[in-house]
Amino acid sequence: MLVVALWLGALIASNLLLGGLGSNYADNFNLPQTQSFQAAALLSRNAPRASGDVDRIVVAVTSGSVRATAVRTRMDLLLARVARLPHVSQIVSPYAASAGAQIAGSGRVAFATVTFDRSAAAIPGAQAMRYDRTIIAASGHGVRFAGDGQVAENGNPSGTDASLPIGFIAAGVVLLLVFGTLPAMLLPLLTAGLSLGTGLAVVGLLSNLISMASFSTQLAMLIGLGVGVDYALFIVTRYRQGMLRGLAREEAVTGALDTAGRAVLFAGAIVCIAMLGMVLLGVEFLYGVAIAAAITVGFTVLAALTLLPALIALFGSAVLRRSERRAISGGALRDSDESAGWRRWADLLAGRPGVAAALAMGLMLLISTPFLSMRLGAADAGSDPASTTTHQAYALLSRGFGPGYNGPLQLVAAVSGGAARSRFSAEVAAAARMPDVASVTAPVFMPGSQGRRGVALAQLYPASSPQSGATAALLGRLRARLAEAALRGRAPIVLVGGQTAIFADFACVLSAKLPLFVGIVVLLSALLLMMVFRSIVVPVAAALMNLVSTAAALGVVTAIFQFGWFASLFGAVPGPIEVFVPVLMFPILFGLSMDYEVFLVSRIYEEWHARGDNTEAVKHGLAATGKTINAAAAIMVLVFAAFVLGGQRIIELFGVGLASAVLLDALIVRSVVVPGLMLVLGRLNWHMPVWLGRLLPHLRVEGRPAPAPAPVAAPVADAG
Repeated sequence: MLVVALWLGALIASNLLLGGLGSNYADNFNLPQTQSFQAAALLSRNAPRASGDVDRIVVAVTSGSVRATAVRTRMDLLLARVARLPHVSQIVSPYAASAGAQIAGSGRVAFATVTFDRSAAAIPGAQAMRYDRTIIAASGHGVRFAGDGQVAENGNPSGTDASLPIGFIAAGVVLLLVFGTLPAMLLPLLTAGLSLGTGLAVVGLLSNLISMASFSTQLAMLIGLGVGVDYALFIVTRYRQGMLRGLAREEAVTGALDTAGRAVLFAGAIVCIAMLGMVLLGVEFLYGVAIAAAITVGFTVLAALTLLPALIALFGSAVLRRSERRAISGGALRDSDESAGWRRWADLLAGRPGVAAALAMGLMLLISTPFLSMRLGAADAGSDPASTTTHQAYALLSRGFGPGYNGPLQLVAAVSGGAARSRFSAEVAAAARMPDVASVTAPVFMPGSQGRRGVALAQLYPASSPQSGATAALLGRLRARLAEAALRGRAPIVLVGGQTAIFADFACVLSAKLPLFVGIVVLLSALLLMMVFRSIVVPVAAALMNLVSTAAALGVVTAIFQFGWFASLFGAVPGPIEVFVPVLMFPILFGLSMDYEVFLVSRIYEEWHARGDNTEAVKHGLAATGKTINAAAAIMVLVFAAFVLGGQRIIELFGVGLASAVLLDALIVRSVVVPGLMLVLGRLNWHMPVWLGRLLPHLRVEGRPAPAPAPVAAPVADAG
């Protein structure tokens, strides 16, 4: 009871503290070595009032013209209210003399520009939501107002509130089917719920000290719920198996923690290592996401090893069915943990393991094929839910002006003197004549602050949408042209910034660092597995299989969200894959795939130590864990799929990617490829050079040592 009381106290205290202090999530894409960051930094230093994001407030009429006096009056009233909001530094009305071409040729759509004194990432979410509500409230009587831009985007509702209860309900249904009793179903849910509630509160508190992306909580919730239920499921299953073999309650709990508990600890450690490996990328935006996920997983592991045993002590034999309790009372004890169905599959697999593994691997590679064509970028507001103000503004701007008006590029330069201004104006005019450029605003020259040089600024509107490949190509050509002009002395150094350029630069930086990141995570995970399983083949094979599972999941994501295959089932709008999604998905998928690897191979390793025969060890290990692993996978798939209902594209990407990865990993990789490969390799699975075995510490997951096998069948690694 004391342990349960401590967890309840931690849950209540952390959430009360969070309620008092609040959270502070922000998307910070600062990349110091990129042009987009340098452009923003130049504005911040020399012209602070123009250094923030630039949003657009769109007005449209169903009939008549936006030039009508009644429409203009309503627009002026709205802009006056927006001007009083925090961090709004400048507004240019479409009716102002200084406005450019801000009224469409049809006369039915127009937009005002709203400049903030800081980046959208630095504007609190509550203020962004207030900005959105102010705009939306002005609509009515045939006149529609909508907000476009990053501040308006940050004010969109997250739409994930229903995902958590749906995930819990889905997990509960599967647990009830697996265990057949309400107490056994409640154990994993209570453990996951308490750990998740405490962990997320701690993450929210840390967001006041560490920069965390706005979706950190949703992502941590998604991962924590999935692994939290699964970790508890494995321990409860092992406890039930001990009880059915006639062990006393204390012995069953101790045995479950000594085996499944160790596997949970190592599996959780690998997930945390994979997540924290993102720090090696050197991208500040990802630090908070990695820390949030690692903290949540850490709490689920801690709860599985402390809270769950305490709850088991309270529930006792109630986790067993009545028929099972009667069988124990009558002395009808089980002598095996194996499932009859999975035993038949293990025997069938042992007949042709090489063929089965090869066919399964071929299927995984086929599913991975779309991943080779993945295009990284930033999905624009056209991919937002139709109910959001940003989606509506996107549609209106595209209809009135063209899709490029949803993501202008900023041309920024430090200028001093009339000659530099003239050269900047000439380059702006030349840029306006480039292919795929819809229009360019007239240059604006601002005096420098605190004795610094002045700043020249112009907005360039591409002909294509922000997420289009043509826009990315235009960005590259534009920067090359401006760099050549500066090199030859024809113009000042002109930097190209804006949100579209920021995401493009982000993609380049992450793509360049991804190979090193993948290599380090794979190496550290393989090294940990070497310590656990005293083998070289098992860790290398596990790393390769996990990479295949990750590639297959990214292939599914690419097919749905980029190619548009079956996109209507998910309400998805085809577009590029967000630049940070593969980087975030890799450690998550790698860690989750490693979970099942640890649970499967740790049981095979136990059987190897007990039997000394590789074929029998693989068959018995698969038969004993196959049902549990696939039940755990079913829970994860349903939990992750529940987050697809939230309507937030990034979370949908993660939900589909994680659900497909777990499904493919459990059904194909852990049920066919891994055991098939281990059957083919035989005793080579457990080989480790003597010198390496002496260097690496031995971390046991096989529980208390079993009686030593016959000398002829002893593992090679143990001989050293």
